[in-house]
Amino acid sequence: MRSGWAAGRDAANLAVRTGACLDVRVRRCWVSDQPSEEEVRHWTRRFASQSNNRAWELVEQAERTDAETDEMLHAAHASARLWSTVGTELNAARSNLLLGVAHGLAGNGRLAQRYAQAAQRYLSANDCPDWEAALMETALAAAAHAAGDGAAHRRHYAEAQRRAGAIADPEDREIVLRTVTRVPAP
Repeated sequence: MRSGWAAGRDAANLAVRTGACLDVRVRRCWVSDQPSEEEVRHWTRRFASQSNNRAWELVEQAERTDAETDEMLHAAHASARLWSTVGTELNAARSNLLLGVAHGLAGNGRLAQRYAQAAQRYLSANDCPDWEAALMETALAAAAHAAGDGAAHRRHYAEAQRRAGAIADPEDREIVLRTVTRVPAP
């Protein structure tokens, strides 16, 4: 059984994944009262990454309860907020991409369009890998579907499928296709 810092870390990771309450009794404090800027950036990046990963896990689920949909949105927003303090413009674009998909799947058309279009502006102006271009079209398709824009939904859905099918790396292709298939077909 782990104790001390490792137990606290494991409990925090479990709480982030499950949303459970923490009941950890701390005997010593390993975090200084005034952590260095480097420590803060390290932990902010870690929590941003964990929130991002959890949101994508929920996006990829075939079905979600209302509580899981809420968790998906909270995790996506937490990730975006954290990356906004320690990330790059690319991190911001990827956060917008995730928010576009998540809000689209949650049925929040206007928000989904806002985030998907913000991601599109950045990714279209910069070279992005094939998988990212496919996810951009997926976010736009999910947003258009949630907003009730049938023509845009059909156009972006077809482009998402085309781009996903053309992804060179088989593992990347499989990951992207899991997301594409969560968007309702036109």
